[in-house]
Amino acid sequence: MAKCKMILDLDTGIDDALAIAYALASEECDLIGIVGSYGNILVEDGVQNSLDLLELLGRPDVPVYTGLPHASTKDNFEVMPISALIHGKNGIGEVELKKADRTPETLPGVDFLIEAAHKYGKDLVIVPTGPLTNLAAAIKKDPTIVDLIGKVTLMGGALTVPGNVSPVTEANINQDPEAADEVFRSKLPLTMIGLDVTTRTLLTPKETQQWRDLKTLSGEKYADLTDYYINAYKVANAHLAGCALHDPLAVAAAIDPTLVTTLDLNMKVDTEGPYAGRTIGDETRINEPALTTKAAVNVDKERFVARFMERLTKLFSEH
Repeated sequence: MAKCKMILDLDTGIDDALAIAYALASEECDLIGIVGSYGNILVEDGVQNSLDLLELLGRPDVPVYTGLPHASTKDNFEVMPISALIHGKNGIGEVELKKADRTPETLPGVDFLIEAAHKYGKDLVIVPTGPLTNLAAAIKKDPTIVDLIGKVTLMGGALTVPGNVSPVTEANINQDPEAADEVFRSKLPLTMIGLDVTTRTLLTPKETQQWRDLKTLSGEKYADLTDYYINAYKVANAHLAGCALHDPLAVAAAIDPTLVTTLDLNMKVDTEGPYAGRTIGDETRINEPALTTKAAVNVDKERFVARFMERLTKLFSEH
């Protein structure tokens, strides 16, 4: 079976760092590039984190592109205090990494998404685990890519559970509801991996100890940043006994959709009023068949966490 060509579009915080590792550890996909976004941290800091993590994991060949620095309706961006609490001021739990020997690509991230869509077509899988600003901008610049891209599996939204920013809003969608609405209403083949499923996939210090026991640099660094995340969850999400594997689950579900149970649903994102940022069924398309958009509502968490640990532990044992 041919490998899918994967692009990660992320705001490299801690679970994004775990998503990068999962993509690199998965033989079913070829990570052809990372596009940086804003969210957990500023875009340029996230791009640097991606470069440094790729070097740590022995993959300095994967290109990193800089995406847009703020929401489509704003002219600046500031990191929310809760993001700094959960991910640390540097985005990766205050863990220090060796600075990569290279810089990001000069081609803008939005243009890379468009180029890749034309080059790889149905083999292309895009996994956004931050705001949907870059993807919406790419669609606006070249609407033909909607019919070219193989699939989009995004981490964001909340359909059957409360949000984590407001009672109805999840953080990634909250950053740019207008961009998210454009992506959800497009005809892209899209699967939403939201809080409905990601908060069921948890990691504890028992797992990070397995990485420490490898006595490798990557195992130690990833254990450090994940333990920071686990401790932050004790403050921000005390009802969860561990940290949620939000972004890695999106990568895993993009590779193996059988990990999640989905609902076919034409969706929209509210963009104004008290429900701005809510991901919900589109009442104006309730009687149209839902042909392209799915929302994950359940997950085989045991199978996913076991696979996650198996793949990352093998990767960390080599670097």
